[in-house]
Amino acid sequence: MKYYIIAGEASGDLHGSNLIKELKRKDAHADIRCWGGDKMQAAGGHVVKHIKDLAFMGFFEVVKHLGTILNNISFCKRDILEYKPDVVILIDYPGFNFRLFKFLKQHHFSVFYYISPQLWAWKTSRVYKVKEYVDHMFVIFPFEKEFYERYGVKVDFVGHPLLDELQFTEDANGLTTPQFAAQQSAATQQKVIAILPGSRKQEIAYLLPEYLKVIDEFPEYKFVVTGMSTIGADFYKKIIGNARCEIVFDQTYAVLEKSTAALVTSGTATLETALHNVPEVISYKGSWISYFIARALIKNIRFICIVNLICDQRIVEELIQADVNKDRLIKELRKILSDDGRKEILAGYDLLRTKLGNRGASERAADLMMKYSPLTGN
Repeated sequence: MKYYIIAGEASGDLHGSNLIKELKRKDAHADIRCWGGDKMQAAGGHVVKHIKDLAFMGFFEVVKHLGTILNNISFCKRDILEYKPDVVILIDYPGFNFRLFKFLKQHHFSVFYYISPQLWAWKTSRVYKVKEYVDHMFVIFPFEKEFYERYGVKVDFVGHPLLDELQFTEDANGLTTPQFAAQQSAATQQKVIAILPGSRKQEIAYLLPEYLKVIDEFPEYKFVVTGMSTIGADFYKKIIGNARCEIVFDQTYAVLEKSTAALVTSGTATLETALHNVPEVISYKGSWISYFIARALIKNIRFICIVNLICDQRIVEELIQADVNKDRLIKELRKILSDDGRKEILAGYDLLRTKLGNRGASERAADLMMKYSPLTGN
């Protein structure tokens, strides 16, 4: 069967790669063309557009790059028509993927959506477009299944694919970066605080400078920034300057396994950090224009962090926009480094695991996609 998969961000590349592995394992004739990153390419997908050229954050930033986005959409439509896939699989990335809905319907392509955009948080009316244009949703949080069923959308809850990813890393013996490994093995080994500044240049530029301001207040800890090689070392180095920290590329999980606490930008990384049992402080900061538009659009949710949303209570602290400052970051970081603060967060993480369910999300998603595919007639 021929699959066309579209992911536009680092998390989509990760989850898309695991889905590709399962599709190829179950479908000996699977031919997969995709938009994604190095992980999807390594899993056996033929990447025609790389995520490093696709990730734009915030309303102002999207408008600024609108010409590039529209050109990408035109290219994508032409590529799909030429490839003629049996099914198109969209992974999150709603700003782009939603613009393909009408085109895919007009040309009678079967459409699966894996990993739902946060329609339950803002612009809920878009669920009617999903109902009209998407043949089946595959969601990763239990409350999302209930949300879509209320609107009559065909949906399956498959579980969270991060649970599968972690089983390959939980027995890891340490980082492979020579400098970091050497320093960690020294007699004067320091405890580590991880800094996860995000996966897009815009959010890194807004948040990493704020995180760096707290370093000198915690001289007993070693700070390690998790970077992405696709963004480039020069971009990080320009922000970090002479700050007392180290940057490690493409080894987020290995860094977390060595960490006592973490400063994390809101997004998938918050869940990754929680599943590694690392106490964290969550932050979000963008342009003020984007922030005010988002505040006007987001309704009916109490939290921005997925950990808190899943548990329906405040497990980790969320700092938003003006609250992302040196004083608040220091205060909240000290709190989670204390014995009582750590114990409270870890208890919340136990609740999180209970809510997320069992491993096997990628396999369940692949099984159901093949079951519902147009070639099976189901």
